[in-house]
Amino acid sequence: MSVKDKTENATVRYVAESKLPMPMGTFNMVGFEDLDTGKEHIALVFGDVSGDEPVLARIHSECLTGDALFSLRCDCGFQLQEALNRIAAEGRGILLYLRQEGRGIGLLNKIRAYNLQDNGADTVQANEDLGFDADMREYSMCLPMLEHFSIKKLRLMTNNPRKVAAMQEYGVEVSAREPIQVGENSHNQGYLATKAGKLGHMFDK
Repeated sequence: MSVKDKTENATVRYVAESKLPMPMGTFNMVGFEDLDTGKEHIALVFGDVSGDEPVLARIHSECLTGDALFSLRCDCGFQLQEALNRIAAEGRGILLYLRQEGRGIGLLNKIRAYNLQDNGADTVQANEDLGFDADMREYSMCLPMLEHFSIKKLRLMTNNPRKVAAMQEYGVEVSAREPIQVGENSHNQGYLATKAGKLGHMFDK
């Protein structure tokens, strides 16, 4: 069975791939379809990720406002660029880009949550006031995506202990957690404090 065939009968199916030149280097962009949700996810791969050595990795949930619109309300866009820069500098790595906007509540609800934050709620309160959990994301789609590349060990760039726990739950070894603390500014200090205080994100003081 080829590597591509491994995901054919799984919930997440390999679709296609192409080169993606970016300022930090040329990545291979690999597309996957989640057959349960219809969502499309991508892996951005740099260099040769085969072998037994742990792969430098980032699991990044979509943030249109931060990733594409340069929002200063969060650190998402800064983390995305930093992760890609680190992977390219190392010459080997993978970034999984997952379509679960707004911690899983979707773009329009994220705008509603922003409106509540404009009126004094923090990011957790805003989600809960809209009837959602503080963080609705899940990471089961990562396993077949990583299996597609035969990746079993990660050096995971994250501040979020839930991501580390999720990978370990799915049988992916996280040999190291590498902090990715970038993008703090006057507009997101409260947001970052809430992530640390209410969601358990790990930030160096």
